[in-house]
Amino acid sequence: MKKLYVKTYGCQMNAYDSAKMADLLAPLGYAATDAPEGADMVILNTCHIRERAAEKVYSELGRLKKLKRGKSDMLVAVAGCVAQAEGEEIIARAPVVDMVVGPQSYHRLPEMIARAARAEGRSIETDFPALEKFDMLAAPRGSGVSAFLTVQEGCDKFCTFCVVPYTRGAEHSRPPQAILAEARQLVDKGAREIVLLGQNVNAYEGDGWGLAKLCEALARIDGLARIRYTTSHPRDMGDDLIAAHGDNPKLMPYLHLPVQSGSDSVLDAMNRQHRADDYRRLIDRIRAARPDIAMTSDFIVGFPGESDADFEATLKLVRDIGYASAFSFKYSKRPGTPASTLRKQIAEDVKTARLDALQKLLLAQQYAFDDSRIGKVMPVLFEKPARDAGQLMGRTPYLQPVHVVADTVLIGTVADVKIERRTANSLHGVLV
Repeated sequence: MKKLYVKTYGCQMNAYDSAKMADLLAPLGYAATDAPEGADMVILNTCHIRERAAEKVYSELGRLKKLKRGKSDMLVAVAGCVAQAEGEEIIARAPVVDMVVGPQSYHRLPEMIARAARAEGRSIETDFPALEKFDMLAAPRGSGVSAFLTVQEGCDKFCTFCVVPYTRGAEHSRPPQAILAEARQLVDKGAREIVLLGQNVNAYEGDGWGLAKLCEALARIDGLARIRYTTSHPRDMGDDLIAAHGDNPKLMPYLHLPVQSGSDSVLDAMNRQHRADDYRRLIDRIRAARPDIAMTSDFIVGFPGESDADFEATLKLVRDIGYASAFSFKYSKRPGTPASTLRKQIAEDVKTARLDALQKLLLAQQYAFDDSRIGKVMPVLFEKPARDAGQLMGRTPYLQPVHVVADTVLIGTVADVKIERRTANSLHGVLV
């Protein structure tokens, strides 16, 4: 049996892709290992969203070069979005790399490995054969209690700060029957929650189905308790999907809906194609359909040209909406994106100060939301043993981790828990 080490950077879709690559290579005799030392093949599944992503990859490749000196037959592959964006440069700069494979081409890894075995040289696969990729997906070999399932890839929105349209390609949706078949396989393997993934998942449109209809069909699968989806765009939050949050009891009351900024001028420069008040009205409609829904979002501070007034508008939007949690980042130039060429780039110290102020506000809102659960009884889906002996870790409908003294027999089940206290990153409770 050969050893396979996969290091995953970035988003949940990369985690899904890493699992699929491992499934794909299992029939070739590769079994997963937790460290690159002694591995027969190493795959770096990369992310290109944040600054210095490529530098992190080259740093890791430097460490692998030393390992490969002691194991000359080790295969090294760079996959994912950095591979897509910088494939030729990776081959030129890093002789340790045997193959470069983009996120739409990883199904070709067995062929690339065969080429390497025949000593045909290093190879690059960075086309966009999305249909072919999905057709070649291997059946899941195993599943946790919560499982990822990609339903859509790519993005047509072309936000000026984002590399996704260039590294993942145009929007493409998988056929609903293929998704349902994979979902049933995951449930048969033990999944009780499925998280639907897409760069713009609520733009899903497969054979005339929208995401709401897909969630309705998924809800009919016996044994599936919970459905989630991420990541969404405000422009694709249609009436049917809003209504589904009120009508589909398996669709969790937790919605990640990135807004990025509360300033209309910044939103326009980002090419978000909505205004701040459009977003506010959309949240009102969602909350009218599902009053107990919790909102999360993404924010970028220090976008080129962002003034103090623009940043204050973002803080005001956060106060107006009230978030259960959120992700926030300093703007970083991504090569090839329109925003990277804009004038009026913001000084680093200004971006740092703004991010600190925003994160303090968001953290206060998160703690307030978590504190509001104390004393309440909540359904918790137990996923795995916790670090402390005798405890299990599960999650509320709002994705909050909960630690409870409970027997492992409860893993994979939903049980009522009374929340007693909050710590920095989780809740603690007792079985009812």
